[in-house]
Amino acid sequence: MAKKKKSIELSDKKIKFTIDKRFFKAIRYYPTAMTLDVMEFDEAGEKLGQKNLAFAHIPKDVKKMVKPN
Repeated sequence: MAKKKKSIELSDKKIKFTIDKRFFKAIRYYPTAMTLDVMEFDEAGEKLGQKNLAFAHIPKDVKKMVKPN
C-alpha cells in the first residue's frame, strides 16, 4: 500500500495570494491536517513571519493550485 505524504513543498511554485490587505506566500501544504504554512508580508513587502492557515480559509483559486483534484 502506498504511503501518504506528510507534506507537499510549495515554495518552488511561488504561489502568492492576499487576504484582507495582507499578502501571503505558500510554503508547505499538509494534506492530513488540511493546513497550509505561509509566509506573511505587509503592504511594504516586509516579512511579518510564518503562519499556519486552515485550508478552508484560503481563496478558491489558490486551493485549485495547491490541491488539483
